[in-house]
Amino acid sequence: MEHTEADLAQALHTGPFHLALRAALAVRGLPLQRVQHHLAHRGIKVGVTSLSYWQQGARRPQRPESLRAVRALEEVLELPGNSLIRLLGIGEGSRQGEVERPSARPYRSLTEVSTTVEALLSELESPADGGLHTVGHHERVRIGATRELVERESRHVVRAHRDGIDRYIAIHHGDPGCEPARVRVSALENCRTGRVRWHRPTGVVVAELLFDARLRAGDTHVFGYGFEDGTGGPSTEYVRGFTYAGGQYVLQVAFDERALPVRCRRFAQATTGAPRGARTDLTLSGRHRTVHLVEQGVRPGILGIDWDWD
Repeated sequence: MEHTEADLAQALHTGPFHLALRAALAVRGLPLQRVQHHLAHRGIKVGVTSLSYWQQGARRPQRPESLRAVRALEEVLELPGNSLIRLLGIGEGSRQGEVERPSARPYRSLTEVSTTVEALLSELESPADGGLHTVGHHERVRIGATRELVERESRHVVRAHRDGIDRYIAIHHGDPGCEPARVRVSALENCRTGRVRWHRPTGVVVAELLFDARLRAGDTHVFGYGFEDGTGGPSTEYVRGFTYAGGQYVLQVAFDERALPVRCRRFAQATTGAPRGARTDLTLSGRHRTVHLVEQGVRPGILGIDWDWD
């Protein structure tokens, strides 16, 4: 497949890392041996095999010397600063003075949820990335009069990065006390509900949303879906995890006027169980008593909104 500058710009914006690197190498017309030579000239030793693994997605740069090589690659391939490194979830760090707070849910429970999700995805024979990149995702969550998560709806825009993609796997993690067997999945726009699997101990529901046609690499698709819950106890946060970098993410949380929180905050988290940083107070606004966050270029990690009732 021939890549253009437009393809490269899109890949750098949405990721994942290996596709962005592959597009950059193709557009610049540099073989891996030549790239290795340029890195060596800068005092950085990286094997051709490692570079090949990186562009294939078989491995991700993680060690300090590998991350140094990625920053040098941005120079060698004439890319904007931090354009590759950000796709690995390496940011500039939290601003000084920001208060960090541990995860609201215990690390053990979050680990159990992750293991459960992997098992359910395997049961649905779904690969880790599903063959799709998120271009845009607008999510709306409604909290009810008894402080419960009543429902959430998503409008999703995706782009296929390989041929033959005909579905998306949506994941819902209910609050403590959730009865996943009673959670209802709705296909709202340009999709239909397929197989649904759930795990009661963790409150996880995994739903297959089927498209009417198979997408080819580069095709985009717009679709909407929702989960009706209302079975869990009082909700104190809504969290969205991102395994890969993506486009814009918008989260709105609407509260019933009979149950309004005393404080709401936006937060970011590098990994499950890590301290929460980049916390910002949010103000309830509008007739529907909502707060929201907007992230223009999602990085791997966790974003969310939490709130205090008393």
